Amino acid sequence: MNTETGRMTSKQAWTLGLASLASFMMALDSLVVTTTLTTIRADLTASVEQLEWVVNAYNLTFAVLLLTGAALGDRFGRRKVFNTGLVLFTAASAACALAPDIVFLIVSRAVQGAGAAMVLPLSLTLVTAVFPPRTRGKAMGLYLGLTGLATFSGPFIGGAIAEGLAWQWVFWLNLPIGVVAVLLAARKVDESTGPNDKLDPVGLALVTPGAFGVIWALVRGNAAGWGSVEVVASAVLGVVLVIAFVVHERRTPRPMVPMGLFRLRAFATANPANFLVFASLYGTMFFLAQYFQLVRGHGPLVAGLMLMPWTGTLMVCAPIAGRLVDRVGARRFVVGGLFLQAVGTAWLATVIDTDTAYLEVLPALVIGSVGICAAMPAAQKAVVNAVQPARIGQASGVFMMLRMFGGVFGTTVSVAVFGAFGGYGTAEAFSDGFSASMAAVSALAFLGVLIGLAMPGTGATGGSDRVVPEVASKV
Repeated sequence: MNTETGRMTSKQAWTLGLASLASFMMALDSLVVTTTLTTIRADLTASVEQLEWVVNAYNLTFAVLLLTGAALGDRFGRRKVFNTGLVLFTAASAACALAPDIVFLIVSRAVQGAGAAMVLPLSLTLVTAVFPPRTRGKAMGLYLGLTGLATFSGPFIGGAIAEGLAWQWVFWLNLPIGVVAVLLAARKVDESTGPNDKLDPVGLALVTPGAFGVIWALVRGNAAGWGSVEVVASAVLGVVLVIAFVVHERRTPRPMVPMGLFRLRAFATANPANFLVFASLYGTMFFLAQYFQLVRGHGPLVAGLMLMPWTGTLMVCAPIAGRLVDRVGARRFVVGGLFLQAVGTAWLATVIDTDTAYLEVLPALVIGSVGICAAMPAAQKAVVNAVQPARIGQASGVFMMLRMFGGVFGTTVSVAVFGAFGGYGTAEAFSDGFSASMAAVSALAFLGVLIGLAMPGTGATGGSDRVVPEVASKV
């Protein structure tokens, strides 16, 4: 940022623009298929469980490999790994579009997630590295505005493409964008590395299967049974490996994730708060588009249009929230934002029925969107401002992994509650299940409010919980 004019430098503008574009692609593909599932099911003769994996295969590899992607960037060069991930993601998108059957599509979606795991944490690292702390909140607001726009507009874009073209074009669109992003990033973004000049192979060997085991148990719990050998064994093995990872990271001289970071109040509270932001977001989105189609009888395009208030609100509020966080601090926005999301989803739980008018749902969509817009940049700023600049890559990897964990967790909770109280048999059964799932999602958001209250307070300058020298020496 030019200190005299207050404007971005050319380097900052290019880095922010390309990182946001790449993040937009990654976030878009996490939800863009939600309004195309009906079309995919008919075209590829897929079962309901296979359709669920079209969504979860992407999120699973994404979440499991995020820390690995951040570590590779720190070691081999952030721009280099960022571009490698973009190439992998773009190639996998073409494979998705060419999928001859549902299994091929699921595998290709998993490869997409692996590419995204290299891109998304490094996109955040590249942005935070070129902006000083005093203007980082504004940059985060712009970055998350575009990223969040993808998250919220994904169902609409998917519905428009499914109804106007074919579902394959959801993935073909990534091809020109990915090629342009790779070429420009190679020329306009500076190369950088993290504090570690060596990888931590033991840490990678522990955290990757550990995270996979925990997420696999969450994803498979409904289908296989929460008490099944598969789910229990996967959960136990995952937890044991994650604990072993923590023990190893505390002892190794070159850790992937310095455990001392969790002694910082801002880092230790903003991360779980953001986990619950995305748990409530994904928990809502999984059924909302389906409600408009299966209960209200609308097509994919109309269902996507009905979600547009989320998108429009986000475009206005996210950049504003990012700027205001720099002035008043992160805690107020995290707490207030999650509270609004809790109110919005509780509203949905109350009014949803087979004959609910759209105008009864609309205020809940706007309230929830404003809440998410406020909480996302605030939590992210709190995390990256809590660490030294050299640790931003590692902090970003943890932040992004927990974000995706939150998405999987929120979807799992929503689906489990939906199955307990309703189903797909009739419109009434779907409405009952959806209403119950929204009540559960509201509870998740309110839990985030309580965690957010434990975040450190800030002064008028928006300063954050910084790494003090004695802590920095330990991490």
